[in-house]
Amino acid sequence: MEQNVQAGNLYTLQLPSKEESITLLEELIENIADTYNVGEDTFANMMTCLNEALINAIKHGNKFDATKKVIVNADVDNKRLIWTVTDEGEGFDYVHLPDPTSPENLESLTGRGVFIMKHLADQCIFNTSGNEVELHFKI
Repeated sequence: MEQNVQAGNLYTLQLPSKEESITLLEELIENIADTYNVGEDTFANMMTCLNEALINAIKHGNKFDATKKVIVNADVDNKRLIWTVTDEGEGFDYVHLPDPTSPENLESLTGRGVFIMKHLADQCIFNTSGNEVELHFKI
């Protein structure tokens, strides 16, 4: 497994599709936040969004297949941080998701991840097939 690779301001993780991978991602988030003096609110938003994106990639994208990888990239400059999380799954229709705030969905225990990412990140962009999400944060 490849660990934190730094090429200038680009960091990369290649993670197996298992829940233990979250620890490695959290370590990278903490290291970047410390290195670039990321504020507490932005740090909390990044941690929440990236945990959500990784869990979705492992669970829904790669279906817990440990032979499939989730690639996480962080591109950092002095004003912004752009994260991408890519899985090896077929993707999903991110445009027609049920609204988690509508009355019939309020009691559901799942289905809020994309909603949360869209509200906590400065930008949340999916690729066409839906197997990659790009999350932007101002720092």
